[in-house]
Amino acid sequence: MAEFTGPRIYSCCNCRNHVSLHDDIISKAFQGRHGRGFLFSHAMNIVVGPKEDRELMTGLHTVADIYCADCREVLGWKYERAYEASQKYKEGKFILEKSKIVKENW
Repeated sequence: MAEFTGPRIYSCCNCRNHVSLHDDIISKAFQGRHGRGFLFSHAMNIVVGPKEDRELMTGLHTVADIYCADCREVLGWKYERAYEASQKYKEGKFILEKSKIVKENW
């Protein structure tokens, strides 16, 4: 008998709200505030906070913290603007911190 398995999903570590799909990972080689972070092309069920300029490891960026839409846990940030030409690919993308998300359907 075959078992149906849905897409591999990442969920909020606090309330298990689905926040991104595994297929949307661009890179796992990012640094978050509290350890490793993953760069995603899309995120769902989140709230985007106010924009602010932040000096990150790769230079100055305009970012907005992202929160779980259900429990308001800070999950990472969204890149709104990159000032360095080599960093423009990050614009509109999301960092989800590994310590703030859990795997579902693996």
